[in-house]
Amino acid sequence: MKNLKFILVIITGSTLISCVGSNDKKNAPSTPYNEIQLVNHSTDFVYAAEQSIDAVVHIKSKIIQNSIYRYYDPFSDFFYGNGYKYYNKPQEKNASGSGVIISDDGYIVTNNHVINDATAIEVVLNDKRVYEAEILGVDPTTDLALLKINANELKAINLANSDDVKVGQWVIAVGNPFNLNSTVTAGIISAKARNLNLLQNPHAIESFLQTDAAINAGNSGGALVSIKGELIGINTAIQSNTGSYTGYGFAIPSNMVKKIVSDLKKYGQVKRAFIGIQITEINSDISRKLKLKNNDGILITKIIDGGAASVGGVEELDVLIAIEGITINSVASLQEQVSKYSPGDIVQCRIIRNNKEIEITLDLTE
Repeated sequence: MKNLKFILVIITGSTLISCVGSNDKKNAPSTPYNEIQLVNHSTDFVYAAEQSIDAVVHIKSKIIQNSIYRYYDPFSDFFYGNGYKYYNKPQEKNASGSGVIISDDGYIVTNNHVINDATAIEVVLNDKRVYEAEILGVDPTTDLALLKINANELKAINLANSDDVKVGQWVIAVGNPFNLNSTVTAGIISAKARNLNLLQNPHAIESFLQTDAAINAGNSGGALVSIKGELIGINTAIQSNTGSYTGYGFAIPSNMVKKIVSDLKKYGQVKRAFIGIQITEINSDISRKLKLKNNDGILITKIIDGGAASVGGVEELDVLIAIEGITINSVASLQEQVSKYSPGDIVQCRIIRNNKEIEITLDLTE
């Protein structure tokens, strides 16, 4: 009975909102459907799906792997007492995932692990057209890859500013789980700047957007999309004991994607900037020992000689709290912000020294 009451409340609430909207429309000029939905912060995801579904592709990779086989040789067994021999036999294996069209002339971003070691890559558009893809560059450190197909006038998605993403906002995940093309699932942003060592790479840069939108095998490389229909992340991994969706999905923020893609286009590799510091996250013990006002920011424990921080006047035990106005509260959030810049870029950093905020300008190094 309790469940029935809950359903009735929801239905009644929806009807009331609809009625209010209907009365307003009598005295107001007509507004496009998509604008009404966005203004009202609706959970109707139709507009977001329409803006993104044709920009998400199915990627099929062919991989040649050597498989070791064992066979019994009676001649060898008779003379040498060892009748088993081994040989390698190349086998073709197939892998699949998703990708996102980011320009109408055929540039596609996906995860590196979707196309890793591929000898041939096939891209299937939402309208079922098929193209062979060329790998323009890969970045295992962020698990991103850039592909190119020979096509024009494609449906591309706009990239949002992922710094503006808020915990709790609605999102959709678009991809091809279990080879089911053009699948859309919905959820919210559960957290930002997650670093869980999911990439199993000692040099990995991880600052994931966490979402509870359902992500499964084959979603890798697909799109995490805002209700405005803009790309805010590339779906990359899930945390699961079974290998299937359990409520924890992770996406690479779009601002990081922009920088990586730009570098791969220009140079075929990523040009990374560094501040030249060693850091640690602040906890209550550190805050108490250093007599800090709170646990905000990250503590700078060492300055690397000749680095941007050394030249710019940063000191050990300074607390870095923001870069270009974006709050820094963890190692992951620092990695995410620095990853947006190139060597030679100049950034404004806000630092706490002796419990006073100061601004320092840094010329980032390579």
